[in-house]
Amino acid sequence: MQDSETRPPGRAFAGQVVLVSGARQGIGAAIARAFIGEGARVAALVHKPEQAQEVQSWLASAGICVTADVTNEGECRAAVRECENQLGACDVLVNAAGIAISKKFVDTDQDTWRRVIATDLDGPYHLIRAALPAMLARGSGVVILIASTAGLQGGRYIAAYTAAKHGLVGLTRALAAEYSGSGVSFNCVTNEGECRAAVRECENHSAARESRPPTGHTKAGLIRGSNRWVRWNSKAAAVVCEQP
Repeated sequence: MQDSETRPPGRAFAGQVVLVSGARQGIGAAIARAFIGEGARVAALVHKPEQAQEVQSWLASAGICVTADVTNEGECRAAVRECENQLGACDVLVNAAGIAISKKFVDTDQDTWRRVIATDLDGPYHLIRAALPAMLARGSGVVILIASTAGLQGGRYIAAYTAAKHGLVGLTRALAAEYSGSGVSFNCVTNEGECRAAVRECENHSAARESRPPTGHTKAGLIRGSNRWVRWNSKAAAVVCEQP
C-alpha cells in the first residue's frame, strides 16, 4: 500500500476504510468529511437511525452510515460488522463520540456518572474490541481516540468527563504497550481546542490538505487549526498530542 505521504493531495487515504463514531456533528463530522476529502471510504457512525439520513446526504457515494448506541457492546459489534461487510475491514478507527455534563461533584448522581463514563470511555472500549482483531490479523491499522485537555488535567464541575478522558489517555498507553510491534498504532488527541478549530475550518469549506508533518512525526493528521496540526504517528506505538 502506498504511504499517504507519497500520494497526491486529496488522495492520502485512497482505498482505505475509516470508521468514525460521533459522525453526526462537531469534531466527528469534521474528521469524517476530511477523510472523505482524502479519498477514504468512510463508515459514519451515528446514535439513532433518524440521524442517518442527514449524514448520508453529505456522505453520498463516499461511504455508508451505520447506527449504534456506543454504550451497547452488541450494537457496536454489529456496526463494525456492517462496515466490514459493506466497505471492508477498518484501516482507521476514530473514536469521536462523547458527551459532557457539567455539575458540581456532590450533585453528580450515579446516573449522570454512569452515562458519561459509558459514552466517553466504554464506547471506545466496545468499538476497539470489535475492530481490533481484523487489524491484528492484517498486521496494520490505526486507532485514534479523541480525548481533551481534561485527559491531562482537572477541571471544575466536570469530574465524570475528566475521569473518562483520563481513562482514554491511559487506555491508549496500555494498548500501545500491549500491542507494540503488531503494526497497529494507538493514538490519543488531547488538544480539544485544535479539534474545534478544525471543525470551524471544515465548516467554512476549507478542509485542510496533506502537509509535510512536523519533525519527529511520520504522518500528518487530516485536520488542523491555528497553524498547528492535530496529528498522529503512524509508525510509533503511540503519540499523545498535547497542547503546547
